[in-house]
Amino acid sequence: MAERTEPENLQELANTAKGPAGPARVFISYASADKAAADSICAGLERGGIACWIAPRDVTPGVFYADAIVEAINSARILIVVLSLNSVGSQHVLREVERASAKRRPLVAFRLDTTPLPTGLEYFLSASHWLDASGGTIERALPELVTAVRRLLVSPATPGGDATPPADGVGGTTAIRESAPAPSGKRLWVATAAVVLLLAVLVGKTWLSNRSALQNATAPVATVTAATNPAAPSISDKSIAVLPFTDMSEKHDQEYMSDGIAEELLNLLAQAPGLKVIARTSSFSFKGKGLDIAEIAKKLNVAHVLEGSVRKSGDKIRITAQLIRTADSTHLWSETYDRPLKDVFAVQDEIAGAIVQALQIQLAGGELNRQKGGTQNLEAYQLYLRSKAADRQNTRSSLDAAGAYLEQATKIDPGYGLAWATMSEIFANKADNGFLDATKGYEMAREAANRALQLSPDNAYVYAKLEYYNINYDWDWAAAEAAGRRARAISSTDPEVLNVAGILSCTLGHWSDAERQSQESLIRDPLNPYVLWNLGFTYYAAGRFTESEAVYRKLLEIEPDFAWTRNSLGKTLLAEGKANEALTVAEQVTDEGERLKYMPVFLRAVGRQTEADDALHAQIARWADTGAYYIAITYAHRGDHDHAIEWLERAYKQKDTFLSTIMGEQLLKGLAKDSRFKAFLRKMNLPE
Repeated sequence: MAERTEPENLQELANTAKGPAGPARVFISYASADKAAADSICAGLERGGIACWIAPRDVTPGVFYADAIVEAINSARILIVVLSLNSVGSQHVLREVERASAKRRPLVAFRLDTTPLPTGLEYFLSASHWLDASGGTIERALPELVTAVRRLLVSPATPGGDATPPADGVGGTTAIRESAPAPSGKRLWVATAAVVLLLAVLVGKTWLSNRSALQNATAPVATVTAATNPAAPSISDKSIAVLPFTDMSEKHDQEYMSDGIAEELLNLLAQAPGLKVIARTSSFSFKGKGLDIAEIAKKLNVAHVLEGSVRKSGDKIRITAQLIRTADSTHLWSETYDRPLKDVFAVQDEIAGAIVQALQIQLAGGELNRQKGGTQNLEAYQLYLRSKAADRQNTRSSLDAAGAYLEQATKIDPGYGLAWATMSEIFANKADNGFLDATKGYEMAREAANRALQLSPDNAYVYAKLEYYNINYDWDWAAAEAAGRRARAISSTDPEVLNVAGILSCTLGHWSDAERQSQESLIRDPLNPYVLWNLGFTYYAAGRFTESEAVYRKLLEIEPDFAWTRNSLGKTLLAEGKANEALTVAEQVTDEGERLKYMPVFLRAVGRQTEADDALHAQIARWADTGAYYIAITYAHRGDHDHAIEWLERAYKQKDTFLSTIMGEQLLKGLAKDSRFKAFLRKMNLPE
């Protein structure tokens, strides 16, 4: 085979570079402060016969600026990014680079100085062609740039090539690996079919012979522990995390819309048989943290990541989505959708369907259906999303805000089943925290849950909530198990269904079952603060304090404001004999009521008896009517069995929801041999 040579003249270059849309173009991305440098680069390339597109020169008057940028990147063959102190902090430069990468265009990095790259740019430019002008003038580096661009235009692909920037981040020339541009959005099924064919080649006989095993496989449980470092669980090929989409609207005021679209895609994908989909709580926890895709995928233990962006302009919406194989950062599929805003739900279904096909998942039920209990009202939907974000924090103010959002959502769309189900959860959470009387809170929770069931009778989430109410308020273990069976029959892999099953097991003292069920929930939702708290308490209840501490510390890192974490960590540290450290952690609780729940115990444990007595008086003043259980724990820790039993009886009459944790509460172990305590457990139908 003859060796490829460079074109001998500019005309040959132009002829070779022509594609379906005419002469090849180079898009130049730069920060506004570097306009003079970008203009010099553009002029140098055009003197070399290479057509460039640069803003604002090439923006047609009257055309929406962002539209012009996107169309120019789509039609360009190469993107040159001008790197400097100014551009590394520019969001529009990052978005332009991200867009070009999604379209699988070669990237050329032209450095004006040696400013270190932020994570986002480093991720996209790790396989780029690098040129350095930081040690001299732009004019001196232009000939090499022209030569590099010519080579890319003539030979756009280097099969098997791999590229990384030089070790010192400057200078050097690297090979580039480029694939053909993604198909146009006119016929989505064409692009999808190509991806399916590619995957069929890659998977081949292995997929066909093991199809049944793949559909039934589950990832191994990864136990969180500080004492050991277990091997990382294997990553299923049929696993995906949907990251929050980027809001690219002009005013950057559509964050909840972009989050909502990503969440809806997540819900749709979760219905695909055999596909492990990480829940929203975990996949959205990396928002704004600047981590690269590979690191996020490692933390979530997934083989694929879906990311994208949303831009709303007037009554139009543009959604860009791309599916990435995390093992090698390969873009398996990407597409852009321009739709009227009213069609946003339809385009979500379209994207989800394409991704499922790209992953070659066989859908037993045909086309994906929207999660039961949804809405077609955009305003109601955004309010629902705001409520979910607030609920995660589990504080008085956040739960109040979540309830207000849901009240507005259900007024706008009274048939919004998921909003009613989440409102039910908010009422129960308020009762659990003592912000509402338990009887009132759980009556309101059950009423909202029943309303949700009327609207969506086959919603597993609602049955899981009813199971939870049977556990925490009714103390009716048989009814709880019946509701749990119904929830599992609808969706045996739903994270909340598994989580509540673990709560029931823990309540009854079945620690091994509780651990297994919580871990199974974490496989689907590894960063959910409620699930992590339940797992931490399970370890605490079972006397596995080192593991409990590790879970609570992880929870503290993931959601620092989660209301119960510091007190729970403090109790675990106390059980480990670390009284001073326990007090230090508990003193960091900012809410006064929450801090008083166990402060008398922590103060007494370090020998500050007078302060402990004062704290007990304050505890009684705050919690006598809604949290007698905490006062009972204080007296049990003091060895005062009479008062401890008295306050347990008061807690029973109050329907104190934390009585469901009594089997595992280490601070009550001193009562274990007291006949009155045994009688109390029998009254709750719990084993002695």
